[in-house]
Amino acid sequence: MDLSNLKPAKGSTKTKKRLGRGQGSGTGGTATRGHKGQKSRSGYSRKTGFEGGQMPLQRRVPKFGFKNINRKEYKGINISTLQELADAKKITDIDVDLLVEAGLARKNSLVKILGNGELKTKLNVKAHAFSKSAVTAIEAVQGTVETI
Repeated sequence: MDLSNLKPAKGSTKTKKRLGRGQGSGTGGTATRGHKGQKSRSGYSRKTGFEGGQMPLQRRVPKFGFKNINRKEYKGINISTLQELADAKKITDIDVDLLVEAGLARKNSLVKILGNGELKTKLNVKAHAFSKSAVTAIEAVQGTVETI
């Protein structure tokens, strides 16, 4: 067995149907496209969403809502996750770079610390935003909170 005699498994490939190659082939003449009409012509392509002249769905359904261009999207990280990170790496100072290194946030993402979970160790946390419950939980164990 070598590369020169490799071939696909029996029955796994089919030969392509060659259309429009004369009457004797069985697929000559109209080449399976039927008679006349736009779809039988060469170069035919239909716009996405075209419904044969009927008003397309994306135009029948009314527009609604808006996209706030000033919205800030934060990556939420719970204090339970910070506790796990502190236990695993034996650290007390946590900042965004450390969270990126740990794979919990991306390089350019804004990080918000959320108050879900329990904090046992004293931590000095630097992030872009904090929830009220996270601030009280961190300060309850004599930790510090710094907003970047």
